[in-house]
Parts: sequence; structure tokens; C-alpha cells
Amino acid sequence: MAASELYSKYARVWLPDAVEAWKPAELTKDYNPGDRALCLQLEDGTNVEHKIDPQTNSLPPLRNPDILVGENDLTALSYLHEPAVLHNLKVRFVESKMIYTYCGIVLVAINPYESIPIYDHDIINAYSGQNMGDMDPHIFAVAEEAYKQMARDQRNQSIIVSGESGAGKTVSAKYAMRYFATVSGSSSEANVEERVLASSPIMEAIGNAKTTRNDNSSRFGKYIEIEFDKNYRIIGANMRTYLLEKSRVVFQAIEERNYHIFYQLCASSHLPEFKTLQLGSADDFHCTNQGGSPAIEGVDDAKEMCSTRKAFSLLGINETYQMKLFQILAAVLHLGNVEVKDRTADSSTIPPDNSHLIVFCELMGVAYQDMSHWLCHRKLKTATETYVKPLPKVHAVTARDALAKHIYAKLFSWIVDHINEALRSAVKHHSFIGVLDIYGFETFDINSFEQFCINYANEKLQQQFNMHVFKLEQEEYMKEQIPWTLIDFYDNHPCINLIEAKMGVLDLLDEECKMPKGSDDTWAQKLYNTFLKKSDLFDKPRLSNKAFIILHFADKVEYQCEGFLEKNKDTVNEEQIHVLKLSKFDLLLELFSDEEKTTGPPASRSKMTRPVQAQRDHKKTVGTQFRNSLHLLMETLNGTTPHYVRCIKPNDLKSPFTMDPMRAVQQLRACGVLETIRISAAGFPSRWTYQEFFNRYRVLMKQKDVLSDRKRTCRNVLEKWVQDQDKYQFGKNKIFFRAGQVAFLEKLRSDKLKAACVRIQKSIRCWLARKRYLRMRRAAITIQRNTRGYQARCLVAFLRRTRAAVIIQKNQRMLVSRRCYLQQRSAAIAMQRLLRAYQARQTYHKLLYEHKVITIQRWVRGWLARRRCRRSLRAVVYLQSCVRRMAARRELRKLRVEARSVEHFKKLSVGMENKIMQLQRKVDEQNKENRELSERLRTVERSRAAESERLGREVERLSVAEEESRFKADGVPSLLEQLSFLHQELETTRGEKKAIEEGARTYREDTEKVVSELNENNSLLMTANGDLNQLIQEQSQQIAETQAHAKDRKQLERDLSEERDRYQSLLSEYRQLEERHADLKEEMNLSVITSKPGHRRTDSNYSSNESEGTPSSGFAESEGRNSSVETPSSTRSSSGFTESETRSLRGEDAVDMSVLLKLQRRVTELEQDRQTLQRHLDKREETQQVQAKNAEAQRTAGRAELDLEALKRQELESENKKLKTDLTELRQSLATVSNASTGASPGAKTTTSPGAKTTTNPRAKTTTGSPGPGSAPYNVLLEQLNSSNEELEVRKEEVLLLRSHMVRQEALKHNKEAYGEMHKMIHLGETPPKETDGSTPDYHKLNEDGELWLAYEGLKETNRLLVSQLQVQDRRHEEEMEELREEVLRVREENRQQQQFLSQSLLLPQEARLEASMHHEITRLTSDNLDLMEQQGKQDKMIRKLKKQLKVYAKRVEEYEESGQMEKVTPGPGPCSPGRITRKERDFQGMLEYRRGDESKLLKSLVVELKPRGVAVNFLPGLPAYILFMCLRHADYSNDDQRVSILLNSTINSIKGVLKRRGDDFETVSFWLANTCRFLQCLKQYSGEEAFVKNNTPQQNEHCLCNFDLSEYRQVLSDLAIQNYQQLVRCMEETLQPMIVPGMLEHENFQGVLGSKPTGLRKRTSSFPGEAVYTVDSILQQLSLFHATLSQHDVDPELIKQGVRQQFYIICSVTLNNLLLRKDMCSWSKGLQIRYNVWQLEEWLEEKALSDCGAKEMLEPLIQAAQLLQVKKKTEEDAQAICTMCSALTTAQIVKVLNLYTPVIEFEERVSISFIATIRALLKGRVESPLLLMDTKKILSVTFPFTHSPLALETIQIPSSLNLGFLTRV
Repeated sequence: MAASELYSKYARVWLPDAVEAWKPAELTKDYNPGDRALCLQLEDGTNVEHKIDPQTNSLPPLRNPDILVGENDLTALSYLHEPAVLHNLKVRFVESKMIYTYCGIVLVAINPYESIPIYDHDIINAYSGQNMGDMDPHIFAVAEEAYKQMARDQRNQSIIVSGESGAGKTVSAKYAMRYFATVSGSSSEANVEERVLASSPIMEAIGNAKTTRNDNSSRFGKYIEIEFDKNYRIIGANMRTYLLEKSRVVFQAIEERNYHIFYQLCASSHLPEFKTLQLGSADDFHCTNQGGSPAIEGVDDAKEMCSTRKAFSLLGINETYQMKLFQILAAVLHLGNVEVKDRTADSSTIPPDNSHLIVFCELMGVAYQDMSHWLCHRKLKTATETYVKPLPKVHAVTARDALAKHIYAKLFSWIVDHINEALRSAVKHHSFIGVLDIYGFETFDINSFEQFCINYANEKLQQQFNMHVFKLEQEEYMKEQIPWTLIDFYDNHPCINLIEAKMGVLDLLDEECKMPKGSDDTWAQKLYNTFLKKSDLFDKPRLSNKAFIILHFADKVEYQCEGFLEKNKDTVNEEQIHVLKLSKFDLLLELFSDEEKTTGPPASRSKMTRPVQAQRDHKKTVGTQFRNSLHLLMETLNGTTPHYVRCIKPNDLKSPFTMDPMRAVQQLRACGVLETIRISAAGFPSRWTYQEFFNRYRVLMKQKDVLSDRKRTCRNVLEKWVQDQDKYQFGKNKIFFRAGQVAFLEKLRSDKLKAACVRIQKSIRCWLARKRYLRMRRAAITIQRNTRGYQARCLVAFLRRTRAAVIIQKNQRMLVSRRCYLQQRSAAIAMQRLLRAYQARQTYHKLLYEHKVITIQRWVRGWLARRRCRRSLRAVVYLQSCVRRMAARRELRKLRVEARSVEHFKKLSVGMENKIMQLQRKVDEQNKENRELSERLRTVERSRAAESERLGREVERLSVAEEESRFKADGVPSLLEQLSFLHQELETTRGEKKAIEEGARTYREDTEKVVSELNENNSLLMTANGDLNQLIQEQSQQIAETQAHAKDRKQLERDLSEERDRYQSLLSEYRQLEERHADLKEEMNLSVITSKPGHRRTDSNYSSNESEGTPSSGFAESEGRNSSVETPSSTRSSSGFTESETRSLRGEDAVDMSVLLKLQRRVTELEQDRQTLQRHLDKREETQQVQAKNAEAQRTAGRAELDLEALKRQELESENKKLKTDLTELRQSLATVSNASTGASPGAKTTTSPGAKTTTNPRAKTTTGSPGPGSAPYNVLLEQLNSSNEELEVRKEEVLLLRSHMVRQEALKHNKEAYGEMHKMIHLGETPPKETDGSTPDYHKLNEDGELWLAYEGLKETNRLLVSQLQVQDRRHEEEMEELREEVLRVREENRQQQQFLSQSLLLPQEARLEASMHHEITRLTSDNLDLMEQQGKQDKMIRKLKKQLKVYAKRVEEYEESGQMEKVTPGPGPCSPGRITRKERDFQGMLEYRRGDESKLLKSLVVELKPRGVAVNFLPGLPAYILFMCLRHADYSNDDQRVSILLNSTINSIKGVLKRRGDDFETVSFWLANTCRFLQCLKQYSGEEAFVKNNTPQQNEHCLCNFDLSEYRQVLSDLAIQNYQQLVRCMEETLQPMIVPGMLEHENFQGVLGSKPTGLRKRTSSFPGEAVYTVDSILQQLSLFHATLSQHDVDPELIKQGVRQQFYIICSVTLNNLLLRKDMCSWSKGLQIRYNVWQLEEWLEEKALSDCGAKEMLEPLIQAAQLLQVKKKTEEDAQAICTMCSALTTAQIVKVLNLYTPVIEFEERVSISFIATIRALLKGRVESPLLLMDTKKILSVTFPFTHSPLALETIQIPSSLNLGFLTRV
């Protein structure tokens, strides 16, 4: 395509920039060939001109379309160049917060500098089993690809993680190893991963340090091989290290640190165990203070030291070895502080009292003199002599530093060896995956030997990478069979040859190291002379003669020659090493033990003439060692399939999700990503399958262009639109495009869509314009119509107003006239009213005056009379007081005389005090009355005085008024005239007044009536309002209560659901433990078989099952045979397991025991709940029994008593015989056991009791032994014997009672007959016959049968029995009295304790008293509660036992009665005629009888070998369950608890075995789920409990279980049904899993409209031909198949609904998880497709009548995610709407979808960062799970509702095809 077509106006390009690396611009004018500049406009609106180089004529790179920006794979970009790669990475990293991106076969990982939740176990599960192109880029995808290729190709794999310091290499390698440990499925995976990860803190402590670019930079490289066995499970690991930077031990640059371990030691120096190391602050040591940065921000070295020590312990390095390691490290620190002083110019010395050297020697266990001597001297050896040469200070310091580096390097190697030893597996590995964590390309201001080796290693890795990429490109082209030419790629082989070839840089360096006078300067000159003019990759700096430049693949690097020789030689004074070897420090000797093997001369060459030269030749330089190890590494990598991870450091400030473009570009160039892009761009980088191309570019085709052959269709389209055929190639399955062609096709597609949009817009605008015109026309017509109507209405209004004006004028004039008349009339009436009022007032005043005068006279006269009375009264009182005073004085004198006498005082002293007190009280009362009277008197006097003053003033006023009246009497005549006139007016006024009053009264009455009515209405309204308010309050209260109840109900439902989930998850764990236990048992048995070839197991599937499920003893508990409650508990332990299961589980690991304890606790809780429910059921059952008794009493009231007693007698006799037989058998078995205990021999048959299991083993010895006296079986036998004897005695007593009753009844009957005959004889006049001899008649002869004697004997037996009963009652009475006495004593004791407690508590303070009383009360209540619970348990047990016995007896009585009635024959008087005898049809009782031991045959035919398909098609649904239950009914009817237990346990174990063998068959699992549920429903329906039998027929109620309570087995069967359901869910999940993602997400229902974008090199699985294509129809077909199968097997409809809910949850979770992990699926069109698919699922629910099962709610998260993809995402209102809409999605999921949202067409827009921030702010307060993905393995809790079966058991026929002929219908 011509440049003029691409570089047209509005084309977007990239311009180079010094700050941003590249900046975007847009052409403002078309480019024509020959133009020297491009007219561009930047994004900020600035216009610029870009000059075009006339020589190269290179144009700026073009930008990709917006829809291609942010792709998962960089190779999917149409234009592949540096700015496109940088921009794509920036968009993904900064805007979408995605740190991983594919670049062909390379995974680019950018360090986010922030913790992000994308490494959880749910993410690992999501990537497990997926292809790399199916999910978004991730380190887990690379790890999965490596793991999959290792298993598929049987080839070792390697993951090469590279990048510069701080880019996240170690973290990426760690997550890769975590992925392998998780998906490998090994039992020791966590342990291996834990040990591998535990090596990280150690290696970081001893191998990482702070640099100027990274606070935790790895200063070495490592290659970890994760080893797998044949099953691809992790069994071990191995680590190799490369090029430790030893120089850092003694030298650090500014702002850098030494290795972390030294600072951790100094930070922990205060610990007691480190006191002997004599450490201090890091600033005190030369090895740690050179960088001036001893601390790292945010890092606590003391805490890191704890982590390091913990990791050492985890890897098996104990505390002793750790202290020895720290001792050596401390010695290195002290060695660095040893000060060397000049002695002469050529010699040096160390002072004898150097404290640091003393500490070093003490820690290392060496002599101070030797070490100080050889630190300053050196031994030189020649052929004949040995010299000791002193060293100058510089060389001595160098030797000291070399020794420190050497010790640290040895220690580093020792630690690595021990880590490998801890990670090594004893089993040989089958394959491995290597993870290479190696340093990336480095260039600093000063580059030395370490940077040279690092860059050399990166050159080798880049060469291998280039070859691998080129090989993959070549293989792809050859695979697709397209012509291709050799791609020119950068080959760095010349650079590698420059370094490692013969006479290369490394060889020259080694040669210079061998020279006696070799130095860095002479080596530099050799380099200049050798390479300066021969190699273009070598150069010399202009201003330096001690440096050289090498042109690497990434950049030019200048190396300083200083120190190269010293670092390469890595020489250490051998005498110093010899001194260290003489140490007594064992760890130090272990470090240097390998040097004796490597440096020591061999024995065969001990007589060489030049041993020094041999040792020197034998020792390799560092460069040679590194080259050899690098070659070994490359051989290892070349033998594996490599996978590449390139880590990028986005910025140097460690800011989260911030990218520095210049730093990123520099690293992209250095790590080879751009080289990959260049290789891809040189060929055909864009690749489409034919189907993908057709789906995407269907819009470019016309209908006639679409052919059935997709390849031909695509070829026609390309030939039509792309003229240059070199721009594309047709492969076998793909179309290959040159760079830029996809962008051109996208432009054509966009133009086509734009044209279609314009046409659509034209039509829509025409339609809108016409619609607007029609709307305006209708509006104009409406306006005209309304205007005319308005005018007509105005005219009518005018006419009405004119007529109204005339009427108003008439009324107005009338009103004026009437008003004038009324005014005149009112004036006259007013004058009359005034005159009459005046006259009335005069009369009133006169009458008032007279009344007042009379009143004044009355008051004055009264006052005078009272004054006279008071005076007289005072005089009388005064006289009386004087007389009484005289008498009192006289009496006082007399009393004084008497008081002087003692006798009189004594007489009067008695009662004197009382009299004095009485007198005192009287005096007080009198004083009080006097005060009150005086107060009242003063009050009356004040009132009288005030009244008198008022009357005086009134008298004065009246006198003044009298004077005035006299004065006015002269004007009376004139006033009389006026009065007469006024009288007339008054009369007139009165008349008017009456009229007005009459009108007012009428108006008032009307008003009052209206007011009363209004008041009544108001009161009614108020009453109604009050009622309404009360009703509203009641309703609000009810609503509040309802809401509270609903909330409580919802909370209880949630709690119940959570509890059910936990319980069912525990069941699932228990099932897994069972399977694991069985597998381990099988493995153990296989190992036993292989180890002992003579022993062979039988093929029976029931021996192990019976041993696990049946009890060890056949006897029940002491409650007897009828104690059915204890029957299951005898076979299972308290935790709910059998004894053998418990023993097997005890052998499991700690994890199994924890699960077992959880199950035990849960079983205990469920047992308590069951007991509570059992109590309620017993109450109901008791009520039902009472009702049944009453009904039975009414039914049997008319029956004959003798017949009933006869039946009872027969029944009791039969029971007596049976008990005797049982007793005899027990005695015989006991005797047999006793004999067997003395005479048993090996190989003999051991026979136990009849209820016990008989075991025959002719080859093995009898290990169980015979039960002797005192043993548990013997005690059980004795207890059962005693209980049988007691029961036998009771039966005897009952038999005697019945016999006596029968005898009495017979006697009475005989007496009645005799009495009747005698009465008849008397009536006829006869006398009874007498004996002829006159003697007394023999009563024995009166009845020939001896009935009278029998009656007499019966009466004697009855008397004896009554006497014994009375004695028993006396004993019971005595026992009760004794109990009462004990109770009294106990109460007394409690009373005493209470008193003692009260006395003690009174001495305590208030708070302590309260606490003590509460504690005491709680203790008392607890003990009482326990006692009551125990009593209640005993009573419940006894009641249930008696109820069961009552049921048995009642049922048997009914059976005997029925049989008696049937057999009863009425004799006829005459002979009967002979007739034909017909056999009646036998009535079956719904039971199947089988012999003991036939359980294995029954289960083999009915469970193990049964084919579900045949049963489902030909037989009754649930037939196996009905047959098993009928067999169980017979065992229950036989009262055989052992058969019941064996049958149930064997059935459960057999079903488990079938599910274990065929658990992946959906039909089998669903079949046994249906039968297990039906068996469980039968146990409930025929249990006799009221809740389950209310819908039974009378016949079904007769079939209820009568002897045993199997409620515990119902719980076991319920657990088994839950396990079946969970297995069913797993089968459905395995079937649906591969269909969900292709059907719900990948399949496009609208091809050509929803076309997918290009995917690059990593194609999706669905893109490859030959793969199965699943659609949503496939899912619906599978769901219909599931539904049909479940319905065919008669699974309960409610259970089917729960299964459908689970299926829809699986569909939702898998689809949503893939949507959250796939950026290419988050688009508007994909949301439309998801909603369409969800609609089809909902339609399927409607079709199957399952819309109310809750499955739609399971799809709610997926529906909301699809809506989120389609809603508008711009404004804050949109954000609020999204937050309201997405209630089923978490914040993390919403933000993830918004970040992943990618436009598929250019009309869509990306979601802005500010909008996502708004969403985060709005959802900040939401409480939700922090997990991103849904749990796809979650199994919803299941419930099994009771379903009544109308089927009668007696009607069930057993097909002969089942081979159950040994069963007999009963």
C-alpha cells in the first residue's frame, strides 16, 4: 500500500520525544511523495512540522486503531514497533491496572508496587487446565502451559524470569512455584512448597542487598529445578546459584548496603544468645558503614532476623548450627575492622592488642599470633626454597578483604548445599520444571567485573531466546505450508565470540592472571591491541586508557578495568587458609574440607617437580568457572522447552501503577521484547483463522460473496480489497498478514460501518422529519379548533355578562330603597329603645338604693349586738378564771403539803409519768386550739373592721347622693316630658328589638343547629380519625413485628443454610477421607499381596464392608432385645462412626483427626436436636396412643372377656416357651464358649452366641479368645440371662393370673347353670337329689373334670400371688420412704449449706457477694438441670420401650382376634351337604423373608450388579429401595436387631462401593440417589411417627415398623443421600464445564455483527480447527438430558429443582469467572450475547415448569455483569445507577469489569479512570467478600423433603430377572 494512502489527512503517527520517548500527533495535511516535512498537530493543539530525512526518507511510525489498543498480546497489533508496544503496555498498566501482557511467547510482567488480589487459590483454579490464549495474561498461564507441556510432550520445561533489579523477578518465580505446588495434587505439595518458599528469606538475607535502584536486589542468580514423579506430582527441588557478588562483603558504594544478614545480626545484638558475638551497631563496622545507609525505610532488621531464623529451623538447620553460622558472620564483621599499620615502606604490621582481631580469633578458634602474622606476610615457594615475604599495607588490606570474601563465599555455598539437601527427594524424579531467576542486563556509571559477567550471561540467554523465537516462527510457517523467506534477525554471536572465544576477552583475562607481573593496565593494552581494529563491537573510550566498551545487544557498556584481575583470580593466602584449618571450630573445618580435595595434590603425582605450578594450573579463575556454569545452564535450558517472563520496572520512585516511558523503553530494549516484535514484524505478525476472519469482516462481503467454503470466501474478499498479494498469505488453517494490513482492513470495515451508519441516519432523520411535520400539522389543526372554540365561548360569556348586569342593576336599586327604609325604621326603634332603657335604669337604681339601706341597717344592728355579747362573755370568763384560780391555789397548797410525805410520793409515783405525759399532751392540744382560736378571732376582727370601714364609706356616698337627688328634683317636670317622648320611642324600639331578637334567635337556632351538626360530624370524624390512627398504629406495629419476624426468619434461614452448608461440606470431607482411607487400605493390601505371594484375598465385596459396619458383638445393650434405641448405638461409636472406622481414622494424620473432631461435635449437636424433636414426637405419639386406646376400647367393649383372656393366655404361653428356648440357647452357648476357652486350638472353629458372628479361619490362630468370667462378653451374657429370667418370672405371674381368672369364669358359669337347674326343679316342685347314705357329698365328684378343685387351687395361687404383690408393694413403700428420708436429709444438707453460704457471703463486700451468689446459683441450677435431664432421658427411654411393647401386644391381639373369628365355626343341627372346597387367596403383609447370611446375595443382585437403565425402563421406579425396605420390615417383624443392623450397614456400604466404582456415570449416581431417597422416605413413612403417617392408608399404618427405632439410621441414610447428591453435582459439573465458556461466551449468535478482534499469537482454543464447538443449544440439550434422566428415575421434584439451581449456579460462576479473567470478552456486544444466552436459559426453565425453583436468582450476578457491559458509563448519575443495579456483584468484580471493558468497534469508548474512581468511592461502604471470583466448586446445601408414597407394599411384585428367588413374600 502506498505511503500516500496511509499518511493522509487525519492519520495518526508517533513522534520521538526526549521526555515521553514518543508522543502522539495527527496529520493536518496529506503527505505526497517528495515532501520534506509533515504538517502535524499534537494532542494539546500545537502545530509542528516533522522534518523527513532525505537520505532514508523514513516516515514516523503510524498509530494503531483504538480498538487494537490494550490488547492481551502485543503481536495482535497491526503496526508492530516500539511506540505501539510502549503505548499498549502503558494503557494496560496505568488505565486497566493489568500488569501482565503477552508478547508472542514472552510474558511481560510490570511491577505494580502494590499488592493486588490476583494470586488467590480461586485464580489458580480458574487458570488450571486452560490454554494460554483462553484467559488473560498471567504468570499462572505460563506455569500452566509449562506443566501441561511437561505432561503432554514428556519433555522437561523451564521458565526463564529475567529483568533488572527491582522488576519483580523473585516474586514471579515464587508465584510460579506456588502454582506448581497447588495444581500438582501431591500429598506433600504444601510441605515442598513451604520448604522451597522458606529458602527465600534465607537466600534474600545472605544474597540480597540494597543498591541504588532496589532496596532488595539479588546479587546472585539462581536456577531452581522443581522435580516431579511419574504422576507429575512435586517430590523435591534443587537450586543452583551463579556469580555471587563477593566484593560487596568488603565494599559498598554510596547509598548502598552490604548483605542483609549483617544488618540483621547487628540489629539483634542485644539478644542474650548474641552477647558472645560482641556485636554492636552497624555503623561500628567497616563492612557495613561504607554506604552511609544502614537502614531501609519500612524494614525492621530485627524482625527480618526472626524470619530468617525461623526459615533456618524449617529447613532442618537447628539452633546450634544457626549460632555457628552467626558466629562466622560476626567474625567476618570483626575481620573487616582489623586495622593494618605501616611498619616500613614494604612491610606492615597489626598491633598485638587489636581488639577486633582478638574477637575474630576467639570466634574462629584460631591462634592470634598465626593469624596476625600471615595477614601481613606471604609465603613464596620456589623449586628449592621457601621464602616468607612481608606485605605492604595495601596488599595486606587486600589480603584481609580477600579472606573475608572467601569465608563468606564458602558459607554461602554451604547454606545452599544444605537447602538443596532439605529439598532433595529420596525418589528419582521423572521430569522437572526449571525456574531461572537471573539478573537482567545492567549498566551503571561504573561497571566492573560483576556487570561484565552479568551482561555476558544475558548475551547467551538472548542468543538462545532469538533462536527459539526464530524456530517457532519457522515451525509456524512450515505447519501452515506457506512460502517464507529467511527472516533477518539480530544475531549476537559475534559479541559472544568476542567474550568467550579463543583469545577472547575472558581468555586474555585468564592469561593476564597467570602472568607474574600481570596488572589491569597491561590487560587493557592487550585488549586494545587485539580487538580495537578487528572487531566492530569493541571500542576504547577517548579519555581513558583503563576502560573498554563492548556493544551488547541492548546497549553500549563501558567497563572499568580496575579490579578485573583481582576479582577474576579470587586469590587467598594459602597460609591464612591453613591457619583456619587448624581451628577447632567444627563448622569452619566443614566449610574448608572440600579445599583439601580440590587444592591438595593427588597421591599419584605427589613427587612432581613443580607442585606449586600444578596447584596453580588446577585452580580455575572466576571467569572460567562462570563460563563453564553458564555453558552447563545453557545445555540444561536447551534440553528443555523454554518459557519466558520479562519483568519490567516501571519507575525508580516505586510509585504504584505509574510508568516512566524512558525507563520502560530502556528495559524493553534490554530484555529482548522489542527484538521479538521486530522478528514478528519482519514476517507475518497478524494471523487469523478463516472462521475468525469471516466473522470479523462479514460486513465487507455481499450476500453473493458468501460461499459454503470459508477459505474461498476469504480469498475472494482479500483479492477484492487488497491488491498487493505480498501483504498476505493463505495457510492451511490461517491467513497471515503483513504489518499494517489488519489496520487497513479495520479502516475498510470502519468505513463500511460508517457508510451504513450514514444511511441508517439518513433514513432515521427522514422518518423523524416527517414525523415532526405530521406532529406540527396535527398541532396546527388542534390550535385552530381550540381558538374557534375559545372565541365562541367568549361571545357566550359576553351575552351572559350583559344579562347579569341588568339583573344586578335591578337588584341594586331595590337594595338602595330598602336600605333607606330600614335605616329610618331602625332609627325610630333605637330612640324608643333608649328612652325605655333610661326609665328602667331609674327604677333599678331606686330599688338598689333601698336594698342597700336595709343591708347597712342589718349589719350595724348585728355588729352592736355582737359587741355587747363579747363584752358580757369576756366579763363572765374573767370571773370564772378568778374563781378557778382561787380554787386551784387552794388545791395547790394542799398538794404541796401531801407531796412532802414519802408515802404519798410513793403512792403517786405509780403512773405519774403517764399522767404527766397525758397532761403535757393536753396542754399542747389546748395551746394549739388557743392559737387557732386566736388566729381565727384576729381574722374575724380584721374582716369586721374592713366591713365597717366599707359601710362607713357607703353611708357617706349615700348622703352625697341624697344631696344630689334633692338638687335634681327640681328638673323633674321637664324630664317627665322627655320621659313621655322617650316612652314612645322605647315602645318603638322594643318592637324592633323583638323583631331583631326573633331574627337573631332564629339565626342562632339555625347556627346552633349547623354547629351541632358540624360538631357531630367533627366528633364522628375525630372518632374515625382516632380509630384510623389506632388502626394505623396497630398496622404499623404489626408491620414492624412482621418485618422483625421476617428479618429474624431470614436470619434464621441464613443461619440454617450456613449450618447446612457447613454440615454438608463436612460430609464431603468425610467422604473424601473415607475414599482416601479405602485407597490407602487397598494400597496396603496390594503391598501385602506383593510382599507375601502366598496370601490371596477373596473377591467378596462385603467382607470389609461388614467388618466396618457390623458390631463386634451380636448382643445389644442391657435394655434387652426390644431396646431398639440402643441398636444403632451399639454398632456405632459416640461420634457417629463404626469402631473399625474409628480405629482406621485414628491412624490418619492430624488433618483427618481435626475433621473427625469437627464431625464428632457436629454429630453431638445433631443428636441433641434429634432428642428434642424425639421428645416432641413422643408427646404427639402419646396423644395419638391415648386416642387409639379410647377407640380400641370402644371397639372391643362388646367382645367376650373369656375369649380375650384365652388369647392372652395363649400369647403369654407362646412367649414363655420362646423365652425358655432363648434361655436354653443362651446357657448352651455359654457352656460352649466356656468349653472353647479351655480347649480351643489353632484352626478350630470358634462359636459364639447365636447373635454373634461366626468366623472360620483354618489357617490363622484364634486371636480373639473366649470370653471368661469378668470379661465384657461374659458380663453381657450374664446381664441378658438375668433380664431373660426376670422377664420369665413376670410371664409366669401373668399366666397364673390369667389361669385364675379363667377358672373363676368357668366356676361362675357352672354355678349359674347349676343354679338355673335348681331353680327349675324348685319351680317344678322337685327337690335336689341327696345321698342315700346321708353323708356329706364329695365335692370332687360334683364335677367329673375336677373344675372345683382347679378353682380351689387357682384361688390359692391367686392368694399367694396377691400376698407376693402386697409384699412387693411393702418393699416399694419402704424404698419410697427411704428415698423420702434421703431427700429430707439432702434438703437439710442443702439448707445447712445455704445458711453457711449466706453467713459467708455476708462477710464479703457487695460485688463479691453478688458474684458468689450468682456462681452458687448457677452451680446449683446446673446440677439440678443435669439430674433432671438424666431422669428425663431414663423416662423417655422407658416410655418408648413400653410403647413399642404395647404396639406389639395390641397388634398381636388384633391378629389373634381376626384369626379367631375366621376359624370360628358355628355347628348346625342337621347334616350338611357335601360341597367343593376352594382355597382363599393369601393376603400378603408387604414383607420379604430371607435367611440369615443371604444379605450378600441380596445386595449383589440388587445393588452391585444392577443396571440402572434396565430398571428405569422396565421396572417400577425405586424398586430396589422398596425391596430392601420389605426385607428390613421382616427383620424388624422377627425382632432380630442383628439382622436389621447387618442389612442396613451392608446396604449403605454397597451403595458407597457402587458410587465409588461408577461415580462418574451420571445415570448410576442419579439412580442410586433416587433409591436412597426412596429408602429414606420409606423409613420415615413407616416409622409410626405422627408427622409421617398422617397420609397413610390403614393398611400402610399396619405395615409400620414395630420393634426398632431407626431414627439414627435415617440420619446415616440422609448423610448418604447428601453424598450421592454431591457426587451427582460433580458429574454434572464435569459434563457442563467444557460447554459453558464456549456456549455462553465464545459462540457468536450474530455473526458479522459481534465479530471478535484479532488475538495475536496466542489463539483461543475455539479458534483451532477440529475442536468441538459448543453453543448454548448444547448446554440446553445437556440440561434437558439431565432433567429427563432424573425424572425417569423418579427423583423427587423438589430435589430436581435443587439440582437445577446447582446447575445454573455452576453456569453463572464459570461464565462470570471467565468474563472477569478475559479482557477480550468485556465489550458491549458480548454483553448483548450473554443476555441473549441467559434469556434462552430462562425460556428452558419456563418450558420445564421450573421457573419457581430459584434458578433465575442464581444467574443474577451474570445478568448484572452483562448489563454493566451495556449501560452508559460516563457521568456520576451513571455511576450511581450502576451501584444500584449491580447489587449481586462485589466492588472488586464491578471495578474489574470496568477496567477490562474494551471497545470492539471504534464507536465505543473506554471507561475513564475518573469514572472508576467514582464507582470506588460510591461502593466504599459496602460490606462484602473481598474475593474476585465466585467459588465454582461450591455445592449448595440440599434438603430432602418428605414425600408420601401411595404405593402399597403388598402389591409389589419381584421380577424374575433380578435373580431374587431366595426371597419369600410374607
